[in-house]
Amino acid sequence: MSRFFYMPPTIVSGSGSLSAAGDQLCLGKKALIVTGKVVKEQSGTKELLQLLRSKGVEYDVFSDIPGEPTDKMVRACVTAYLNGGCDYMIAVGGGSPMDLMKAAAVLLKYPGAKLRDFMGKAIPGPFVPMAAIPTTAGTGSEATMFTVITDTETEVKMLLKGPKLIPDVAVVDPAFSVSAPQNITANTGLDALTHAVESYTSRLAQPLTDTLALSAVKRIMAYLPRVWRDGTDLEAREQMALAALEAGVCITNASVTIVHGMSRPIGALFHVPHGLSNAMLLPTCLEFALPGALSRFADLGRAIGAASAHQSDGEAAAAFLTAVKELCAICQVPTPAQYGIAKQDFFAQIDKMSADAVASGSPGNTAREVTEADCAALYRKLYE
Repeated sequence: MSRFFYMPPTIVSGSGSLSAAGDQLCLGKKALIVTGKVVKEQSGTKELLQLLRSKGVEYDVFSDIPGEPTDKMVRACVTAYLNGGCDYMIAVGGGSPMDLMKAAAVLLKYPGAKLRDFMGKAIPGPFVPMAAIPTTAGTGSEATMFTVITDTETEVKMLLKGPKLIPDVAVVDPAFSVSAPQNITANTGLDALTHAVESYTSRLAQPLTDTLALSAVKRIMAYLPRVWRDGTDLEAREQMALAALEAGVCITNASVTIVHGMSRPIGALFHVPHGLSNAMLLPTCLEFALPGALSRFADLGRAIGAASAHQSDGEAAAAFLTAVKELCAICQVPTPAQYGIAKQDFFAQIDKMSADAVASGSPGNTAREVTEADCAALYRKLYE
């Protein structure tokens, strides 16, 4: 069966990538830098601005991003772009600035439209030129065709997509992630693990994504515990940055499955950061998905050295699931209750969350049938 494979046209990775990128980041005459208030003040962002000045490129900075992106933030970003007379964008930060940039590009292409109009559709481009510089090793948004935006009217996290939403340039410099706090490092790292595992076990997996997914899983299982313990471990930071990039390419081409489908409603309704809501669900959802892709989960168990070639697929798959649970314990992933979500409030939203999860389409990529009833049972199990 023939398959398409998408990734950024230009990727610059490794230590010193920002300075090496140079002219690759000069995609027009004036850039809108989309970033957060904290990242705006960091040395890497200041280095970027100096680079642009040295190249004669003007810029404005949009940093009004108080949390994960909403449709209101997107409209504010579009206004800043138009008022500033910008002709391209550079996102610097985690998944929020990158998602915000992509969604702003959609509304710049389709003025007057609402983002919810594009749910479930491949959004045609072309869009304004875009570059992405991640400061966390997790979302892989620098390499994906996806953007996730909360609709403030419906309280739904909308998954929007289109191959032309992949940034034109991705600059993956591990130095940008060194200042990431321990909890952000953990949450984004487990997000990247979720991407890699889901793409490898997805119904849409293909040989090219399999290679990258296995590589990403091996890197994350080896290096996330190291960087959790020591955020200044530059080797671990670089390996995690590469893993997040690999996993991002994977989900662009093989998509995600049940974890992401069930994660987005938790984020939308209870304002749990995306990576953390994925991490909360990861062991529970993978245990559900495992029987439908036993040999695939077994591959992962053997790839990370948790199982030998002589063990059965069932034993190897179980060993992988145990390793994931141990990693979540190392990273101190809380339960919904420990996070502060009241049981009564959580259970009151289970029907809506289950319906929204299935409607997102992601659970349909799982290698076994997923119904709203299944999601409801898993939400209850997650809390209890």
